[in-house]
Amino acid sequence: MQSMSKNYNLSQFSSARTLVDILLGYGVFDENRAKQVKLLEVQTGKSQEEIIKSQNLVDESSLTKAKAELYNVSYVDLDSIPISPEALALITQEIANRFKVFPISVDKSSKQFSLAMANPLDLGAIEFIERKTGMIVKPFAAEPTKIDLMISTSYSSTLAREVSEALKDVIGTNSKVRTFDSTRVGVIREEKIGEIVMHILSYSIKARASDIHIEPQERSTRVRYRIDGILQESLTIPRELHDALVSRIKILSDMKIDEKRVPQDGRFNFRFENQEVDLRVSTLPTALGEKIVMRILKKTGGVPDLPDLGFRGLALKNLQEAILKPHGIILITGPTGSGKTTTLYSIIQKLNTPKVNIVTLEDPIEYKIPGVNQVQVNPAAGLTFASGLRAFLRQDPNIILVGEIRDSETADLAIQASLTGHLVFATLHTNDAAGALPRLLDMKAEPFLLASSVTAIVAQRVVRKIHASCKIEQNLEPKVLEEMQNVLGPLWKRDMSSKFYKGAGCSECGNTGYYGRVGIFEVLPVSEKISRLILERASSGEIEKQAREEGMVTMKQDGYLKVIEGITTVEEILRVAQE
Repeated sequence: MQSMSKNYNLSQFSSARTLVDILLGYGVFDENRAKQVKLLEVQTGKSQEEIIKSQNLVDESSLTKAKAELYNVSYVDLDSIPISPEALALITQEIANRFKVFPISVDKSSKQFSLAMANPLDLGAIEFIERKTGMIVKPFAAEPTKIDLMISTSYSSTLAREVSEALKDVIGTNSKVRTFDSTRVGVIREEKIGEIVMHILSYSIKARASDIHIEPQERSTRVRYRIDGILQESLTIPRELHDALVSRIKILSDMKIDEKRVPQDGRFNFRFENQEVDLRVSTLPTALGEKIVMRILKKTGGVPDLPDLGFRGLALKNLQEAILKPHGIILITGPTGSGKTTTLYSIIQKLNTPKVNIVTLEDPIEYKIPGVNQVQVNPAAGLTFASGLRAFLRQDPNIILVGEIRDSETADLAIQASLTGHLVFATLHTNDAAGALPRLLDMKAEPFLLASSVTAIVAQRVVRKIHASCKIEQNLEPKVLEEMQNVLGPLWKRDMSSKFYKGAGCSECGNTGYYGRVGIFEVLPVSEKISRLILERASSGEIEKQAREEGMVTMKQDGYLKVIEGITTVEEILRVAQE
């Protein structure tokens, strides 16, 4: 086996450029400190690295990146890489701890083993691991504390361990066990694939994920989880397991396992510990194989109330007044994934009593609410939003929920329902509250009917909350603070807290600094003046201007108020609410 040690030429490291020079270039050192370290190096005979560490002059990440640049080795951020059970299986936890290394990935075709190392110049460690694995080691520089954390968490991870075991159970085609799929490398045992799927699902519940993506790549299959609205790559699986995993999930979802050319949809239930979830499964044929996305819908835990969602102050008061009216239309607007359905369910839960008949028309039904008549849209059978809404009016309803107003017919029926004494809730895809009214006018809704039927419009987004357990103070740049003050205008008070926060990142929040989500809202009650603007077919800008004059707090203002309260960060508000 050719050793990687032959690829190193130690003379390349004796150039005039030093570790201190690189840190100086990064801006984490000033000239005076750099001179002091170089002087101490001459006086004590210690290396610059030893001096920097002993005096704790820079953070570990900056030091590791500088060392990587000095030694001409690539740096890897272990927080951002997925776990590869295939790579973990090549060396034991004892070896990883002994040499302070962590397996990143393995490429069987080139026999290359990527390895994060606390000391990427440890030629003895590289030679030992090359002999042990029969692979050519490609070293990467990484922070020692991150390596320790990854070793302790990844080797003990049930998910990683089970997949590693499954790889050992890829057995010959002459086996008598029942199988799901035959691949180039052999046949994979059915019960082992079932275990892997179970652990992928159970991890999603533990990690509070809303979606699971299983995606084929050229040389591997990656598993990503959407946690707090952001996709995180958590695992890579050998490509040989992909078809077997897909087949297993298709069987659970009651899909055709032999049909791989067209998209399919299905669903199944999964119970983990005391939690039960409903998984809505979708397959998509891609150039590299079938991709699977599973939407996780919790059956337990209940629906949060409006203040828990993030409604407060005047916005909460205006919405509560609107939903207590016996008739009218209340619109919830925002892009896909902005939490509109959750807000609607929260409102319906609040209004749900034995004295009223509530009917909903949804696509799909995400949560089942006891006492509410929920109907699933089925266009193939002729049950559309428009036809369902027409049928609802013959069912003696008090409250009607329409999943989405997509066309002029649905818009017209919703308006007619509200004018005949029903309270109607519906969603619409617009960027802000004021934009909903011109959108309905574009759908050929009559201005005089809109003006007398729409009572309130809610626009919303969801942002990640700072993780309380690792919350630390942060300083905002003066221009960011100035922009906040300009956006808040009269809402900015001098006695407001001057302290701002962020999450430092820890193992509990996946080193993101965020845990959970909260909504930011704007609630636009349709007043007499706004009704007059609707009749005049005013633009969304004119409607918003009038609403703000009447005291409406915009989404961005609501977001910045939540930043001041220490609930979220400026970065999150700019991510979702920047115009």
